[in-house]
Amino acid sequence: MKKILDFINNKWFIFGVSAVCWILFVIWLGNFWWLLGLGIVFDLCVTKKVPWAFWKIYQPKTAFGKWLLGWIDAIIFAVIAASFIRIFFFEAYTIPTSSMEGTMLVGDYLFVSKCNYGPRKPMTPLSFPFVHHTMPFSTTKKSYSEIWKKPYERMAGFDYVKNDDIVVFNFPEGDTVILTRQSQSYYQIKRDFLEDTTLYPISQRDYIRLNKICAKNQSLEESFFEYFKDSIIVRPLDKKENYIKRCAAVAGDTLQVIGGKVFINGKQQKEIPNLQFRYDVETTAPLKQAIFEKLNIREFGYTRNGYIMLLNQNQVDALQKYSSVKKITKGEMPNGFRYKECFPQDENFNWNKDYFGPLVIPQKGTSVAITTQNIALYKRIIELYESNTLRIDGNDIYINDTLTTSYTFKQDYYWMMGDNRDNSQDSRFWGFVPEDHIVGKAVLIWFSSEQNKPFPSNIRWNRMFNIIHKD
Repeated sequence: MKKILDFINNKWFIFGVSAVCWILFVIWLGNFWWLLGLGIVFDLCVTKKVPWAFWKIYQPKTAFGKWLLGWIDAIIFAVIAASFIRIFFFEAYTIPTSSMEGTMLVGDYLFVSKCNYGPRKPMTPLSFPFVHHTMPFSTTKKSYSEIWKKPYERMAGFDYVKNDDIVVFNFPEGDTVILTRQSQSYYQIKRDFLEDTTLYPISQRDYIRLNKICAKNQSLEESFFEYFKDSIIVRPLDKKENYIKRCAAVAGDTLQVIGGKVFINGKQQKEIPNLQFRYDVETTAPLKQAIFEKLNIREFGYTRNGYIMLLNQNQVDALQKYSSVKKITKGEMPNGFRYKECFPQDENFNWNKDYFGPLVIPQKGTSVAITTQNIALYKRIIELYESNTLRIDGNDIYINDTLTTSYTFKQDYYWMMGDNRDNSQDSRFWGFVPEDHIVGKAVLIWFSSEQNKPFPSNIRWNRMFNIIHKD
C-alpha cells in the first residue's frame, strides 16, 4: 500500500496525469495556443520555481496574519475554480417568473448544464465574477467591460437542442434595455409608445416633460429616444438577460398553433404534463382559500361571475367536482384576429398567441424567398443576428447594398415557448432564438422555496434534487 501511495504522490506521476487532463481540455477548447500552459503545469508539479501563488510570498508572523492569508488563499482558489466551472460546465439559475409554471415554479434553483450543447467561449471576458450584467447592489452599473470582445464560438457538446428540451438562453430582444423597465422588452415598449405616448409616464412630472418633448417639431420616434435617452443601454450578446423556456420547434421544423395547441410538422406536440392555460371559472359562490391551496392554483383573478385562472388539465378536472363551480371555459383568441403584440408585429400576418403560423423555423444553410410581404419575419435575423445591412426601396429589398429576392441563413434558430401558455412572453411575441444565444440545458433542481412563506416552511422538500426531464 505504501508503494502505491508513494507512486501516486510522485511528482512525475502527478505531472503526467495533469498534463493529459490539460491536453484533453485544450483539444476540447479548440485553441492549441493553450498548450503553452503545459509549462505552467510542469512548474506547478515538478520544478516549483515560479511563485504562482504570489500572495503567499509574504509569511505572516502573527496568528491573525496566518488566518487572514489562509482566507485570502481559499477565496482566490474558490473564485478561480468556481469561474472555471461556471464558464465550461454548469451554472446556477433561479426561476424568476411564472412563465414555466407547472413544470418550473418561481423559487426553483436550477443547475444549467453547459456541456450538453457545448459551452460558449466567453465573448465578453472582462467581467466581475459570479454576476451576469449588473454589479451587486446596483441597478445601473455594468459588471463587464467591452474593451475586449471576442466572436461567438461554441465548444463541442455531447447533445444538441431537441424538441421539448427545457433550455436557458439569452433573451433575443435583450440587446437594448431601458434600465427603469428591465422586465419589459425595449422593442415592445417602443412599439406601444409610438401608438400611445401616455402609456409609460410614471408621474405628473414625467407627463408634463413628455408632452413638452412631443410638442417639438420631431417624429414620435425621436421623442421616444429623447424621453428615454438617459436610461437606454445596449448589451453584448452574452450579457443579455437569461430566459428559460421549452423548445417547441428546432431548425427546419414547421410550427403552427391552433386553438392553443402546438403542431410540429403537421403533428400535435406530445402531451406535456401540467401545461397551463387561461380559464374563465364561473361560480355560484366564492371559492374557499383551502381549495386554491389543495389544488396548487397559484395564479388567478376575480371577475363579476367568478374567476380567471391559469390551470392545467388536472386542476380543471378537480375544480369541476365542486358544487359551487358552475362552468369552466377555456379562454381563447379567435382565429384570424391579429394581436398586435405577436411576432412579427406586421399587418400581413393575422396571428395571435392561440392561432399562429404555419411558420418554418430557419435552418443554417437553407434559403428562403423574401419579399416586402414576408420580410418582417426575417428582418431582425438579417440585420441583427447575422450582421447585414437591409434596405427596402419600394418593392425592392437590398441586403448589403445588393438587390436580392432570397436569403441564406448563417445559423440555426429555435422556437421557445413557456409551459404557462397564457402567461408567458415567448417566441410568439418576439420571434426566433438564434443558436449563438443558447446558454445550456436545465438538468437539476437543487433547491426550491416558496416566496410567500416563512423559513423553514417555505422549503419545497419534494422538489429538491429532482432531475429535470422534458416530459
